[in-house]
Formats: sequence, C-alpha cells, structure tokens
Amino acid sequence: MKKDIITATLVAERVVTEDSDAARELYNQSRFGIIVDNKIHLSLIEALYLMEKERLLLQDGRGKAINYEAFLKKAQKLDPNFWVKYCVFRDIRNRGYIIKTALKFGADFRVYERGVKPGEDHAKWIVYPVHENSTLTWHDFSAKNRVAHSTKKRLMIGIVDEEGDVTYYECKWLRP
Repeated sequence: MKKDIITATLVAERVVTEDSDAARELYNQSRFGIIVDNKIHLSLIEALYLMEKERLLLQDGRGKAINYEAFLKKAQKLDPNFWVKYCVFRDIRNRGYIIKTALKFGADFRVYERGVKPGEDHAKWIVYPVHENSTLTWHDFSAKNRVAHSTKKRLMIGIVDEEGDVTYYECKWLRP
C-alpha cells in the first residue's frame, strides 16, 4: 500500500506540515514531530528523513519545491554537525525505534524502546552522535554519563564513520 505524500513548508528552523489526515496519521503512527494547531511541526532531521523515505514534499514560503540536496545544504549551514546527527537518527529510526530531540536533557536525542511511544513511558537512552574523527575528553565523557544517570536513562554514543555507518556504545555509571 502506497503511503500518502505530505506537503510541508520550511519556516525558519522548523518544517510545518499541511493540516491533513495524512500528517496526523504520520504523527499518530510514528510520533514524527509535535502537533501545533492541527499541523505537525517537524525538526529539520525528521523532515530530511521523511524526504528520503519519499513521504514529504517540502516547499519554501512561496510554494516553491525544495529538493533533498538543497534542504540538506541549508540544514548543514544551520548546524555543522547536522550530517552526523542525521546518520544516527536515520539508523535508529530504520531499526524501528522512536527517536526524539533531547535538548532539555542536555543531549541530542532520546530513544524509546521498540513499541513505546513518547508519553506512554520514558525514553530508555539518551544519545550523543559523534564523528569518528572527533575527540571527547574524559571530562566531556563524564559529563554526558552524569546527565544520563541523573535523568535515569542509559548513555549511548553513536560514532559515525566516513561512510555514514554508525557504531553504538552504551555506557553505564557504576559505583564500586
């Protein structure tokens, strides 16, 4: 069965869908975005993922279509680490998990167990995407682990290589 293609508009650093049953169904089934005034507000990462899956047709404020490459370029100008974050987002979504932003937790993403939707239960992990060539000090690592521990979540580091493949490391805070 072919899924409906949803039309959306790029508004600053958000993507806003049309007010449609298809957009609400996408939210209800997969928890993409948040509902505001019967429209779904998507993050740039969610929008790019849906464009890649041919579920979203993106346009600018004048109704002119924005293609995948142009949109990716805009997103990377706003966030130089966008591609690394996107690789982790896409990989986790493709594995069947719901992944949402986690800014209030001091992380990039929070991830829910398969079958759990936000609001039904808490996220299990907070995720920090990093490129394989980037460095992380022990102080940085400890701070990330402390955030995970204090929010009662598991810490996951998603390391993205040059090909866009992701390797995950789950870390725990232990007291000897």
